[in-house]
Amino acid sequence: MKMENTPTLWTDRLILRRFCKEDAAALFELLRDEQVNRFLPWFPLQSLKEAETHLQSAYLDSYQSPRGYRYAVCLRQDNLPVGYVYVSDEESFDLGYGLRKEFWRQGIMTEAAKAVVERMKKDGVPYVTATHDVQNPASGAVMKNLGMTYRYSYEEFWKPKNIQVVFRLYQMQLDGGPDVTYQKYWDRSSNHFFEKGL
Repeated sequence: MKMENTPTLWTDRLILRRFCKEDAAALFELLRDEQVNRFLPWFPLQSLKEAETHLQSAYLDSYQSPRGYRYAVCLRQDNLPVGYVYVSDEESFDLGYGLRKEFWRQGIMTEAAKAVVERMKKDGVPYVTATHDVQNPASGAVMKNLGMTYRYSYEEFWKPKNIQVVFRLYQMQLDGGPDVTYQKYWDRSSNHFFEKGL
């Protein structure tokens, strides 16, 4: 793989770039919203200071690594973050994303994630996975729009919220190799199953 660490990408409406220290207020606006954070693994942020800490640990520190994708999703007209897309650099190559609610249902996240997936393919990443809470089908719709297909569902105890969540795993092969489903979530969950009609 020739994966770089978060090279800048452009789409028709968006700039995908690295976060910088000046983005703390925009990140706070996103991560303080209860609706946006309902299906995220952390609680809504309560202060700009918390946003600055999250920005440093989740993004700025990660840019020291030689590879990875952790993008601020910005509108071209002002280059200010309205969302994020990341890909785990672990063997799952798990895709995650979030978007301010005033920009929902405009195809923005699909547009951003498509650009990242195309970059993954160019860099030789073999496949991409993504999961969503069964109560959040809108996130699953983005995965389907990307061409990902449903593989299985599994239950997981989610910290720090301390709740049981049923997730659906989607996956897409990127390198033309054998389409082998990523099994780690299935193997570590005592409650895993297939849902029909997906």
